[in-house]
This record gives sequence, structure tokens and C-alpha cells, in this order.
Amino acid sequence: MISRVGYENLVYTLPVLYPSIRMSTLVLAPPGLDIARLTGLVTFGDDIVLCVYELIDFQAGEIQSYRYEVSRCDPPFSERPLPDAQEYCRTSYSKKTKLYWYDSWPHPNDPNLFPTHPHHKHVSPDIKHHRIPAPGLSFIQPNLPLLIEEIQQTYLGMR
Repeated sequence: MISRVGYENLVYTLPVLYPSIRMSTLVLAPPGLDIARLTGLVTFGDDIVLCVYELIDFQAGEIQSYRYEVSRCDPPFSERPLPDAQEYCRTSYSKKTKLYWYDSWPHPNDPNLFPTHPHHKHVSPDIKHHRIPAPGLSFIQPNLPLLIEEIQQTYLGMR
């Protein structure tokens, strides 16, 4: 079960917990209500960017929906600053290479996704339509540690 205090602590201490994080603009809003949105981006070395959107119901202790996108900024943010998270994290933002994304939109007609329904990952080729199961993602526990560890292992060579 996800609590507001515990989740706020996790979100706002991510750079301390994961030194591979260069910058986090994650914001949990509105404060003090049962329903909140977590939005923003997290940057890593090699110009990797994690965009985060979650809708969280703290009264139920659950993530109601989410979308996580991992991309590489083009041109590199080491050469030119990133735009604000709202602009960069739009699905139509053209100055990034989408590497993969996760979402919780159900696809009940795809039997390959049944093992982790509705959690799934969009991967190349044909990233929009090529979906695979996403074990480990959850509505009842934070997904950010799993996502960050995946980025560290896949793109930063960290174990």
C-alpha cells in the first residue's frame, strides 16, 4: 500500500538514493489531497531521460494509472539545456529518441500480455504496437526504483 508520506519521501530523495541521477523535476501535486499526480522527468548520464506520469489515490493506497517513457535527448542535454518537463515529456516532442515506454492501458485482446495485464512495455521495432509483458510493475508499490535500476543496468552499465 502506498502512503503519501512514504511516497513523498521516496520521490524527493531519489537523487540521494540513486547517485546516477543528474537531475529530477518530479513533483507530487496537489499536496494534502487523497488524489495526486506525479509528473516530471529524471535525467541520467548518456543523455538518458525518464519521463514520469502517475495518478495516485492515497486513500486506496494505489497508483491508478501511469506512463513512463525512457528516451535519449537529441541534441544531448550536455550541450543544450532540456526544455521544461511538460514540453519534453509530450509524446509528440521531436527532439528525443524514444527507447521504450511503459503504460497501464489495457489490451485485453493481446494474449501475450496476460501474464502482467495491464502492465506492459512498448519496445522496438514498431514501438507503438510492439508490446511485451512488464513483470515487476505494480499499482500497489512504487515503480520508480525498478525503472531507475533498469536504466542503470541497460544504459549506464551499473549493477
